[in-house]
Amino acid sequence: MASVPKLLLLVLCSYHTLFAHAGGDRSYKVVSIDSLKSGSVCPESEALIVSVTSQSTGVSTDGPCSMLTLEEILRRDELRAAYIQRKFSGDDQQLRAAYTQQKFSAGSDATKAGSAGVLKLLEQDATVPVMLGSSLEYTITVGIGSPAVNQTMLIDTGSDVPWVQCKPCSQCHSQAEPFFDPSTSSTYSPISCSSATCTKLEQDKAGNGCSNSECQYYAKYGDGSRTSGTYSSDTLTLGSTTIPDFQFGCGREQSGMHEKAAGLMGLGGGAQSLVSQTAGTFGTAFSYCLPPTSSSPGFLKLGAGTGGSGFAKTPMIRSSPIPTYYGLRLEGIRVGGKQLEIPASVFSSGLVVDSGAVVSRLPKTAYAALSAAFKEGMKKYQLAPPGTSSILDPCYDFSGDSDVELTSVALVLSGGGVVELSPEGILLERKGRYYCLALAGNSDDTSFGVIGNVAQRTIEVLYDIGGETVGFKTGAC
Repeated sequence: MASVPKLLLLVLCSYHTLFAHAGGDRSYKVVSIDSLKSGSVCPESEALIVSVTSQSTGVSTDGPCSMLTLEEILRRDELRAAYIQRKFSGDDQQLRAAYTQQKFSAGSDATKAGSAGVLKLLEQDATVPVMLGSSLEYTITVGIGSPAVNQTMLIDTGSDVPWVQCKPCSQCHSQAEPFFDPSTSSTYSPISCSSATCTKLEQDKAGNGCSNSECQYYAKYGDGSRTSGTYSSDTLTLGSTTIPDFQFGCGREQSGMHEKAAGLMGLGGGAQSLVSQTAGTFGTAFSYCLPPTSSSPGFLKLGAGTGGSGFAKTPMIRSSPIPTYYGLRLEGIRVGGKQLEIPASVFSSGLVVDSGAVVSRLPKTAYAALSAAFKEGMKKYQLAPPGTSSILDPCYDFSGDSDVELTSVALVLSGGGVVELSPEGILLERKGRYYCLALAGNSDDTSFGVIGNVAQRTIEVLYDIGGETVGFKTGAC
């Protein structure tokens, strides 16, 4: 038998170590343990620190950590998922009739209005960096007012009303920058109660009456947190682009917030969101890429158009009674390069793509098949002790390992496109040594699912509202 050159053997072995294939797809990928550390969630000891805030400025006097442990973050995330599921189940009395009559149709909200014709010809865009925060939520920094004052805001495709904390503030959480002070901005103006804008806010159930003829807003989120204050307008600065008369909530009273951000930038499909308000400037498409660690930036791009090449696309599903959310459907799931045997009917309810959710939630049957296949692919590794996480399973103990052969997970979109999750999008670090599958199962196959932000890491997610599609491009940040 002829000898094989040592260099060739080394190359062949290295190739096999990096990728193994099954049915044309990668069955596993060798991943450094260090690359799976997001560097965002606080250690348990630091999470117990009491935050001290100066009410005159809003600036926190403690460190950058969130006051929540990972388990607390995940419990809040469960509440958020349950809230979305109630919205789409018809249990909300105000939505039951409209939902059962219409259910889902593509591109059915006001954001699509005007998206044809001239808006499709727009070439203007704005891009700002996206950073991973300490509570596994993502932030951008924008300027508000004249002169512009930097404010770091959470980005959330699951809500519409943008808001920041304002002086004076009766109940506010700590944040990195001083509170926004409307009195220092020459372009600030409260929205009048008699305006059509205030009427629309009331119609969309985000209004909160009037105070001194000024329109008031109120927003409550699925995890129980809430904000209220004066609905206002001022100049918004996104990178080098300025948006005059941008409407947002000037928050005077907040509760349940733990990320040290100045507020929240709603990216949903409702009339108040950043996307809807800037459609005349950037059109109705936007995209973002969520970075896997707190040390590397991603991006948010308004004016993304159709996204160009390299995207796996699928029809976007929308609901007029619930215009905020962007939905899609799956056809299947692949684990270790092999498509799982899951009946197509299991995926009929659909999933919401949610930048504000952490964990992805799949139909019960789909998750059971995925979990079993993933455990089989990872059987060479030691499972973490029982109780490592009350929500996520399976969890692994990689103590002593510098790298692991991570079984691949891919989502098969309606229409046939395939999105392979990045390694950082599959596992979530727990207590610095354990790593858990960052997906969970619903209690049944009929509840709406969620594609959370962990699964979206390193992927450019395109929301082409005018084109009625959602796209995914891997390895974008």
